[in-house]
Amino acid sequence: MMLWNETIQEFRNYLRLEKSMSANSIEAYLHDIEKFVQFLELQNLQLLPDHVRLDQIRDFLKWLQEFGVSERTQSRIISGIRAFFKFLLMEDKISTDPTELVEFPKIGRKLPDVLSVDEIDRLLAAINLSKSEGHRNKAMIETMYSCGLRVSELVELRISNLYLDEGFVRILGKGNKERLVPIGSKSVNELTFYIQHHRTHVPVKKGFEDFVFLNRRGKGLSRVMVFTIIKTLVEAVGLKKQISPHTFRHSFATHLIEGGADLRAVQEMLGHESILTTEIYTHLNREFLRDSIMLYHPRSRK
Repeated sequence: MMLWNETIQEFRNYLRLEKSMSANSIEAYLHDIEKFVQFLELQNLQLLPDHVRLDQIRDFLKWLQEFGVSERTQSRIISGIRAFFKFLLMEDKISTDPTELVEFPKIGRKLPDVLSVDEIDRLLAAINLSKSEGHRNKAMIETMYSCGLRVSELVELRISNLYLDEGFVRILGKGNKERLVPIGSKSVNELTFYIQHHRTHVPVKKGFEDFVFLNRRGKGLSRVMVFTIIKTLVEAVGLKKQISPHTFRHSFATHLIEGGADLRAVQEMLGHESILTTEIYTHLNREFLRDSIMLYHPRSRK
């Protein structure tokens, strides 16, 4: 007879030793299973793991919905429970997986905030170029937007990977995958000016000689510092959108597709492994087209 505590502990060991998951991820999985056990207890269902059936899983989903749990969170909880029962099946502790036919809640992809070209220009204009870090910040934002970089890719950018005369930057992305990304003339000018006239005044620490963007102590910029710089500019301009470094990446992709760029080309430049990830920007483009039609088409005017 399988007891919940015993099987949950075995599942914990499996996630830690065989799947090499982080402590936080393991706790999240176990927390999801505990929610399901709590539901069974509230329903006075004295069921052990090998007695759980599809009906109980579906009732649990309805229970979560009644409590107002979002579809995204429901989906995450079901993923945790499904992983647990797959483990039990793999260990021959159950003969059938009760989660096999469970349908995940349909989740609409949240469309990210996007900056207009005018808003990006306003943010750049708000940078105080009289300060020592001004030209660095301008070059940083121009590069982020021009190349569609992740913040991690930006802070890890190396001088040896800049091919500015050819108009390309070599990026080391997720999974250590390299890609070549075109870089616009404005970004080339800002980067060149920053490197030649301002970066040279920074006392570079050992190990950071090849980093493009440095803090005043001569070390690489942190992700948090990039967030802080952007937050300060957003407040100075008075923009009400939720803006982060990733917003410039979203804006890069959206503006390209609005301008007619091929989706495969955008996928390559963003470093997306799957075209499905890039296709979110086609939805943004459709919103742009719909709004344009509503604004300019004579049959849409009142």
